[in-house]
Order: sequence, then structure tokens, then C-alpha cells
Amino acid sequence: MLFQSMKMALASILSNKMRSFLTMLGIIIGVVALIVLVSVVRGATGEVTDAVSALGTNLLSIQILDDKGRAISVRELEDLRRFPDLSEVAPIGRDIADIRYNSKTDTASVTGTTSGYTQIQKQELACGRNIQGPDEDNHLNVAVINYETARSILSAEDARDALGKEIYLKGIPFQVIGVTEKEDEDMQMFETTVYSAMIPYTSLMRLSDSVGGGVRSFVVSAVSDDRLSALESEIGNWLDTRLSHDREAFTLINMSSIMGAMDRIMNTMTALLGGIAAISLLVGGIGIMNIMLVSVTERTREIGIRKAIGAGEGSILLQFLIEALMLSLLGCALGVAASFGILCLIGFFSGHHFSMSPQIITLATGFSLFIGMIFGIYPARKAARKKPIDALHYGG
Repeated sequence: MLFQSMKMALASILSNKMRSFLTMLGIIIGVVALIVLVSVVRGATGEVTDAVSALGTNLLSIQILDDKGRAISVRELEDLRRFPDLSEVAPIGRDIADIRYNSKTDTASVTGTTSGYTQIQKQELACGRNIQGPDEDNHLNVAVINYETARSILSAEDARDALGKEIYLKGIPFQVIGVTEKEDEDMQMFETTVYSAMIPYTSLMRLSDSVGGGVRSFVVSAVSDDRLSALESEIGNWLDTRLSHDREAFTLINMSSIMGAMDRIMNTMTALLGGIAAISLLVGGIGIMNIMLVSVTERTREIGIRKAIGAGEGSILLQFLIEALMLSLLGCALGVAASFGILCLIGFFSGHHFSMSPQIITLATGFSLFIGMIFGIYPARKAARKKPIDALHYGG
């Protein structure tokens, strides 16, 4: 009986193709809205999360707002290695400087730090070496530049061609000792300038008036992700004591907490957009109920004949309910196909890859079935409860 009801439902849908398509249009739009919006948000958030994760999830970033007239020195930071949960520590100083090589001049972001920074950030080099302890101790004017600086400022077709060359930062010569790997598009969103150079912190102190003699910013990494909270407590207590028990004198940012916050934001946005798309599906469900009521009215004599030859209420109910479900599922299938095409187009023009997850497709299918069931049950019950004699005498 089920197979026969499906055949009859399909025949009824195909007999009025345009009307059926317009009926399914609400479901199609709702499914497209659900899949495309959620997929784009998840894809974009995933790229940002990956970029933040690449910066490190087991590190703390500290900003000193008020050193109480007693500047924190690099040596004091090195003393933090006594904490058992600390893996690496590195001061960070930043400035903007004119960068010059031969006749080419531009602006670059200059970062002053120590060898621990490259280990914390897991910095990958295309060639050369990173800053090391002797560079810091001897205040050497050496620099690790990014790939774009080597290619554009130094006109190096190969990153190795930049090694050993001298660039001028604020008029002071620095020898290039390393070139970082080319940044991917996700990491570039965190860069404020195209060109950058990393030099020893002690060299930046002499180069920049804004850095001065004290450390205003530094990062630390934990020996493992599960020890990050313990390290946060240790560093927080040390800073509290060092800065006269003034918690307002510094800020401490836990990168793991940022990741957790981003996950919560993503889930909230996904739920919000899913709710908006669900409204479109509800509108589509109203369209299905409307057309099914019309169909019941048009086929009143058919219902009367089927009841006269022995069809029960259950059989009539099943026939119209299956027709409503098929309308909903066909609309869902067309919506999934349209969503795939739209995501491909968005990916082509944006340069990013967006994919439909099985969970989203399952959610769209399940919700479409639910809509078909809820909005199909009333017309089906109305058809099943028609009296045979009244249906046979219907003159519409």
C-alpha cells in the first residue's frame, strides 16, 4: 500500500509540474538559506580560528600598562624560567620604520624580540636562521625579514638571494640573516603592513625611542596545553607582586580562552542564522499546506470513489500525507543542489573554499521532513474524513 501511495503521489506532483515547483520554491529557498548561510559562517569562522590557532593556543600575551616607575627588564623575564609550567618567554617591542635597500624605500613593521619568540610562534623559515642568543647579547644589527620584503624590496627572485644583504631601518644598516616562509591569506589578515622585519630586542631598544629601556609587552608559552591555566596563575601572581598588587597595571590574555570565545561566537551565529532559515522553511510549509488543501478540493470525487470501493481513512490519509512529504523532500533535494552550486560560485569569486557538512544536509533534510509532516497532516486528515456520499456528489 505504501509503494502504491508513493506512485500516486508522484503522479499527482508530475501532473502539475509548474504548480508543484512553485509550491516547493519556499522549501528550496529555506534550504538554500540554511545551508549557504551556515556553511559560509562556519567556513569563515574556521579560517579565522585556524589562523588564531596557528599563532599558538598554549601561550599567554601580557601587556604592561603601568610599570610603577620600575621598568621590567629582559633579565627579569629570563628569571621567569624558574616556573615549572613555563616553556619559553620572550619580550616584544614594535615600531614602524622606513626600510631602504638601494633606491627602494618603503615602510615596514619592525619587531624586537629574543630567540624564544620564534619557538613560541613556531616560526618557519624559507632560508637562513632565526635570531639567537649571541645576537641579543652582542646587540648585533641582524634582521629576519618576511617573504614579501625579500621579494619586493630586495628584488630577490629566490629567498636565498636576500641572505647577507644589508637593509637600512631608520638609516641604520641591518644584515639579513633569514627569510620567513610566505604567509598564507589567513595569516595576512593579522598583518597591518606588508613588509616586516624581526631584530634582536636589544637592537630595537637602540633603534626606537618608543621602546625605551623597559619591557612593555611579552609572551610566554606553557610546557603543554593542560598546564596553561597553572602558568596563567603563576604569571598573574608574579606580576601582581611586581607591580605593587595593582591588577589594573597589566593585562593578561589567554589565547586558549580566545579560541573558546570564538567557538561560542560561531555556535551562536550558526544558531541565529539557522533560526532565520527555519522561518523560510516554515513559510514553505504554509505553501505546501495551501496547495494540498487545493488538491484535496480538486480530487474530492476521486476520494469519494476510492472510499466507495473500500479504501479506508488510513489509506486516504497516507496518500495525501506522502504527497506532502514528497513535495517537501523534492524541494529539499533541489535546495541542496542549488546550495552546492551557490557555494561553488562564492568560493570561485572569493578565493575561499566553503563546503557543505553532512550535519547541515542532515539537519536540512530532517527539518524538511518535519515541515512536510506538520503542514501535510491537516489536508490529509481533511481528505480522509470526507464522507463518501458527499464526495461523490461534489460538483466542483
